[in-house]
Amino acid sequence: MATSTLTPRGSIGVLPRPSKLADESYTDFVESFRDMALIKMFPIMCETGHAALSNAGIEPTHEVPLDTAKEHFNRVPLIQTWQRFMRSAQEMMWRRTRESFAYDEEAHEQLLRKYEGKGPGKLVYDPGFHVPDYARREIHLQPGGYTDDPMGGIVYHYGTKIFYQGMNDQDELHAEVADFSAVPADGKVANILDIACGVGQGTVQLKRRFPGAEVWGLDVGLPVVRYAHMRSVELGYDVNYVQALAEKTGFADSQFDMVVSYIFFHEVPVEVMKAVLGEMHRILRPGGTFSIFEFPNHGSTPLPPAVRFMIDYDSRDNCEPYSPGFVYADFRGLIAEAGFEVADGRQPTNAFLQSIVATKKA
Repeated sequence: MATSTLTPRGSIGVLPRPSKLADESYTDFVESFRDMALIKMFPIMCETGHAALSNAGIEPTHEVPLDTAKEHFNRVPLIQTWQRFMRSAQEMMWRRTRESFAYDEEAHEQLLRKYEGKGPGKLVYDPGFHVPDYARREIHLQPGGYTDDPMGGIVYHYGTKIFYQGMNDQDELHAEVADFSAVPADGKVANILDIACGVGQGTVQLKRRFPGAEVWGLDVGLPVVRYAHMRSVELGYDVNYVQALAEKTGFADSQFDMVVSYIFFHEVPVEVMKAVLGEMHRILRPGGTFSIFEFPNHGSTPLPPAVRFMIDYDSRDNCEPYSPGFVYADFRGLIAEAGFEVADGRQPTNAFLQSIVATKKA
């Protein structure tokens, strides 16, 4: 472990600051670089790719095979550049963030250990817990993923500040998700579970909204739940965290009134997704609600070549191996098959996301 000779730079609100001003400036540049590639270049990439198909005498409709679209898209220099920019932005984001906080790696580990036995709230994990292979992928290219880098919590926290391009610096998006999560019809909320909670940004916001409820955050990654616990204690929230599988939580039947998930299902295989839905149905009480905020799910809806090209690219070059399976699955049908009533939820500000409320039948 590296030993720091630097003076900690504190935080901006709830966001930790990198170890050096130069690192903060560098990651600010990466944030703007990512915005340019993701927001400004993507529509141009779509237009250029469709033009390449048209110039080859191929009408750019949903009927174009993906391999054909890739063949023609990948001949276009701008699209080659877009792919390199997207990959580079992710690599730069994680590398500099990891390097910056690694200056304080030993002190950070000591702090995590110090907070493990502190409250309010508790941290529960089994040192012999086995992380399944499907969960040990470096999602979004984060080195070590959510499970294998001891610094993964703080690296994820600041890295996703860049990923969100400044829109979630003070957990604004997670606060909205908590506020938009559906309450059971009878209004009774005593127990809440946040699955795939990451570093607990949404978990503490659920506690803010429901201060009298017992709130749990669950994640497969020990580095993220350790950091989430430390962060919640520092913020003064009485929240509990557990390292566990969303498909095998260990909680009792009908224990929860509400369950919430935020951009989780596209990061697991379809068979695991089905198992998770079954587990959520088991641990929710009759009338309980499962609020799901997730990527678009198209099922059998025809998609233009550029969108299918992007989904394929993201699965390979951004390490989202399970995303295509989710995008093309009948997700709402699977929720209904698990025994839920399915309805639209309140739409968050991020219009890219879909919002679903699954209610366990009374």
